[in-house]
Amino acid sequence: MRVTSLLRPTTRFLARSTPRAVVQRQPLTRFLATGAPIAEKSIDTPIDQIPSAEARERVSTTRKALPNPQQGKSPKLRFPRSVQALYLQPLRCEAEYGIPSCDLQLRSFSIRNLEFFVDFALRAAYYLKLPAFGPVPLPRITERWTVPRSSFIFKKSQENFERITLRRLIQIRDGNPETVQLWLAFLQKHAYYGIGMKANIWDFGKLGVGKSMDAISEHALGAIEPKWEQLSQLRSLDTVEKVEEFLATSRFNTDSGKRAEGQRRFVKEQFKREKMMKRKEAE
Repeated sequence: MRVTSLLRPTTRFLARSTPRAVVQRQPLTRFLATGAPIAEKSIDTPIDQIPSAEARERVSTTRKALPNPQQGKSPKLRFPRSVQALYLQPLRCEAEYGIPSCDLQLRSFSIRNLEFFVDFALRAAYYLKLPAFGPVPLPRITERWTVPRSSFIFKKSQENFERITLRRLIQIRDGNPETVQLWLAFLQKHAYYGIGMKANIWDFGKLGVGKSMDAISEHALGAIEPKWEQLSQLRSLDTVEKVEEFLATSRFNTDSGKRAEGQRRFVKEQFKREKMMKRKEAE
């Protein structure tokens, strides 16, 4: 069996080099109002290198007549340093001794609000000259609830709810107690929505602070005594005198006599009932 090729023979064309005419470009020229042409190169060259005085004068006139590309453009303005700092990481002060004075814990359900307020707190600490460290990410608090969608026979249809609390920790070291209080008051005044704060503050005290706490000044004692009188343990009610006065009234005597007579009748009737019950049992 003979196999014939279905491909048609193709002819190959070889690229031949053909001579081309070389066209020389004419130098660009600019014309003045007088109509005298000036070469482009002569405009860019320094005036000292131009040989003839007439050409120098024409070049200087042409440079004045040409528009300045930089003219009319406003210079690029630079933002102030305080504005540029908003696009960078917050600055921090260095701690000299590293003694913690305040731990601020921030909580939120939204990560965007939390990160924004953490950055705000760090910047406020820097401008108050407080060495701030953080933010330290704390473990998340995950809470879940399972609630039935309906009651009775539809109890199997239940729904799950989850709430995740995100936390960050900022620590202030070597901070003045008054400055730390000012920093916390500033954050509380400009608090962001959805952010909870809890602060633990450490302060230095003298030796024997317990004795100084037990010693209460007269001014403080005078302010505390009216409050203590409202307590039931220390309230002066004159109970004994009021009880004796109540027992001495005629109304109490009358009521007590009626009450005693009623008790005698009740005991007498009860005795009769018990006696009748015993007789029935004996029969």
